[in-house]
Amino acid sequence: MAARTDTELVFGGTAARFHGPGEQLLGRTAESDETDDHLRDPAGPRLVLVRGERGIGRTVFAHATAERLRAGGIAVLPVDCVPGDGEHPQLLALRLVMALEEHRSAATKRTPTRKPAAEALSAMKHDDRTAMAEALAAALARPTPTVVLVDDAHHADAESLALLDEVDFDRVPPGIRLLLTAARHTAPARPSPSPGSSLPGQAMDRLAHNRAAHTITLPRLGLEDSTAMVAQRLRSAPDADLMRRLHELSRGIPGALDALLTEWTAQDAIRTADGQAFLGTGAPVPLLPDHDRYVAALRALEEPCGTVATALSILWPLGRPAEALVASSTGLPAESVADGIRTLIDEGILDELPGRPPTPASAPRGWTFRVPLLAHTVRERLGPVKRSHLSATAVEALWAAGPAPQNPTPLPTAPPISLPTPLPTPLLEEADAQTYLPDRIADAGFLVDRDRAVKELTAAARSLYPDLERRGMLRWHLAAVRLIEEQYDRDLAILRTGQAAAGCGDFRTARTAAEWLVCGPAEGLDPQAVHEAATLLVASAAAEQDWQALSRMGTALWWEGLPLSAMATVSGRIQALWQLEKWQEALTLMLQTERVWQATPGSRALLELFRRVAEYVLGRPDRFTHALAMPEEPDLPPSKAFAFNIATFDVLLGIGDLRSAANLLSTRRMRLELLPQHNRFLWHHLNGQWDEALALARRLLVNGGVLNVVPGHHLLPARTAAILLAQGRPTSADRLISSVRGQVNGPLEHVLDHAEAEVRRTLGDLGRAEQLLQHGLRAADERGSFYGTDELLASLAEVHAEAGHPDRATACLERLDRTAEQMNSGRTRLLHLLTSGKILGPDSPEARKHLHEAVALARSRSQPFETAVTLLAAVRANAAPATLLHEAYEHFGELGATLWRFHTRTAMREAGLTVPGRRQATAENEHLLATLLAEGLTNRQIAGALRLSEDAVANRLSRLFARTGMRSRTEVVTAVLTGTPMTTAHH
Repeated sequence: MAARTDTELVFGGTAARFHGPGEQLLGRTAESDETDDHLRDPAGPRLVLVRGERGIGRTVFAHATAERLRAGGIAVLPVDCVPGDGEHPQLLALRLVMALEEHRSAATKRTPTRKPAAEALSAMKHDDRTAMAEALAAALARPTPTVVLVDDAHHADAESLALLDEVDFDRVPPGIRLLLTAARHTAPARPSPSPGSSLPGQAMDRLAHNRAAHTITLPRLGLEDSTAMVAQRLRSAPDADLMRRLHELSRGIPGALDALLTEWTAQDAIRTADGQAFLGTGAPVPLLPDHDRYVAALRALEEPCGTVATALSILWPLGRPAEALVASSTGLPAESVADGIRTLIDEGILDELPGRPPTPASAPRGWTFRVPLLAHTVRERLGPVKRSHLSATAVEALWAAGPAPQNPTPLPTAPPISLPTPLPTPLLEEADAQTYLPDRIADAGFLVDRDRAVKELTAAARSLYPDLERRGMLRWHLAAVRLIEEQYDRDLAILRTGQAAAGCGDFRTARTAAEWLVCGPAEGLDPQAVHEAATLLVASAAAEQDWQALSRMGTALWWEGLPLSAMATVSGRIQALWQLEKWQEALTLMLQTERVWQATPGSRALLELFRRVAEYVLGRPDRFTHALAMPEEPDLPPSKAFAFNIATFDVLLGIGDLRSAANLLSTRRMRLELLPQHNRFLWHHLNGQWDEALALARRLLVNGGVLNVVPGHHLLPARTAAILLAQGRPTSADRLISSVRGQVNGPLEHVLDHAEAEVRRTLGDLGRAEQLLQHGLRAADERGSFYGTDELLASLAEVHAEAGHPDRATACLERLDRTAEQMNSGRTRLLHLLTSGKILGPDSPEARKHLHEAVALARSRSQPFETAVTLLAAVRANAAPATLLHEAYEHFGELGATLWRFHTRTAMREAGLTVPGRRQATAENEHLLATLLAEGLTNRQIAGALRLSEDAVANRLSRLFARTGMRSRTEVVTAVLTGTPMTTAHH
């Protein structure tokens, strides 16, 4: 099968690329219409000024306007201003005269008797303002219709702008219009620049108030328009979390958005999967390069602006007091700091925050950086000494205003609950009150009270757990470790750091911390802490998919010589075997060492859970099933109870027992939104919420989170592939499965074998499907695993039946029956009933009985896809009335299972039922056909997927091309990948 290149959905995703602006100008519809109306209106303003802050997109907007005018037959003359033009009086006036005269000569093809250009040149040489005014008026007075576009007019000389302001446009023919773009960096609390601002800026303000002028101010983009812009740049739909980060750092300024996207894509921090773009877990905020417009603007300012901006990059959240702190920490006079702040506001670096009652409006609350990304860049480029000094200044100011915190309680190891940490003194509401103080403490290091710093860093880290967005929890733990001198206390802090790292998905740091403690724990360290370190080490190696290391950890030899207790050694070995899905070896070791691990409540609870799951997988479900009805162990800390419930929840979802999973959520008071993402994926998948499931799957696959709690490491990619296949995307499903295969000595991959076999069955390759299913069963049998074999047996029985091997099919069915009896699983029982009904055939009374029972069982399990598949099978075997196809059809439609919906339409026609929505059905058929083409399938493979003849497929393709006007598969594929409607009019 050919590979798709645009909408890949594979492990790790693909790096996003940054594309330039497209043809569509986003978020400027109202401003564009307003500009066009004024420039085309004979009675409209003679000057149209487009103003806005740095990076807002004035040039792009003006050029788009020019293109529309030219398309309408209106001539546009470009005149660009550049830095340095302001040092040459009358330069812009001269260039305007020259451009107008050149255009007039080209338009009339006659030599004019008067030459304003020569007059203007002479006026500039002799600094004759009157003569230049006359030449400019003469050039504007000749009625040759045109629009003169003056871009970046804020760089122009003040005298030329004043001359334009003095033109009497009432006496000038209406043929010539001026379109000027200019920057205006006005803070919300400052209606106009300060008296010391540049002369061109003052002249531009006067020109804006000319009665012949109309000003259009370009606003920042809202979230919706920013999202559209990012999708245009990345050619992928941005994830909501990515857009939130982008919008926070850029504040909707297009230039800042582009700068951020450019840097993140250069670092491969943004990954795409299935047409969606995601920010990689833990991706740091990038630094703007020296050539960036914001950095260059700041560097162009004279001192003390640079020093003030540097200090404020750390101190601004303190509000109004930051001004005095800048002075005290830098040694600058208070007047110099105030002047620097005013200049930074006028130049668009800072925003002034107006005061609120009862504070006078003239007294600002403080200042923020206009572009947060610039504040981040300035702060991160500080040298370590200056950064520590400024951070210590902030810490001491905050500590002086409030009491020291109480001693923190120990760090929890699992519950993902985030609680805000109130600061002892208010910060600006625009600041991040939860991270500011601990960030500054971490930066201050040894310059502040060490004991208090450790306490506050630890408390702040606790409050942010699990910090999946990496806002600072791990950094604060590491900073606390550096401040602790006593080895015993430092080892405990290292353990907390490792557990926190695992909680936020940084398994490399978690493993490093665990290795440190396991190889050389401090004398007298609590055995339970060492045991937790050993557990963390094994879990982190599994999360990193280091199966070779886990294989070594599963042996007694690896643990020999380590300064560990017998409990930690035994527990570590058992967990390694468990992660490798070597169930029988793990149970044997548990039996041999039961006196060791039963001795401590913490290890006993954990290993009892391991035993229950291992026995279940090996076909002994009683202990696991019995535990579901038991209350939680009262002595377990909340974090461990949460982890154990998650493991049980995972097993239930893996075997398709949605009802028991829901009961567990209710009885154990677990909130779905607080569960790990892979748990929520499985929940949404079974509940038929496939859009939500795919959104989670894309994120997890891009970030490498394909492993579930054992058993069933590969359920996430396998179930995702099943959704893609049901949507008519077999190539995408196949690519996904291939991308997570090939783990040497790793867990079983039999669930992937089943998923890939279903892809091959869909395409009509029964031989390869049989090989995959047999391979999966052999691998499971080698480890004695019953988990997931029900699906393998059911599919293999059907493959044998379709291939004309009834004896083999019956043998599989008999084994499936025994498995259902042994495991007492609702899904296994349903698979047996369905499979027997299909194999025995429509004329068998036993088949009809089984399928009738299957329908009742499926309805009781309340899983939409499972129910719809069962209804379709029952009707096809004449075991249920044909009218049930309507219900199956609706279920498939709600799920987005377009391939199954197509087959249901076929069954409805065969049963003589009317397919609802004829027009919609035709559109769905064509979209499915186009999707299969976009998947790179041949006509034969499409015929297999749709269960049609190759001639029928060829005829459908011919009709599709004829209706849409498209002439090739390539055009159809492009339309599918870009989401373009396949209509004749659009084509």
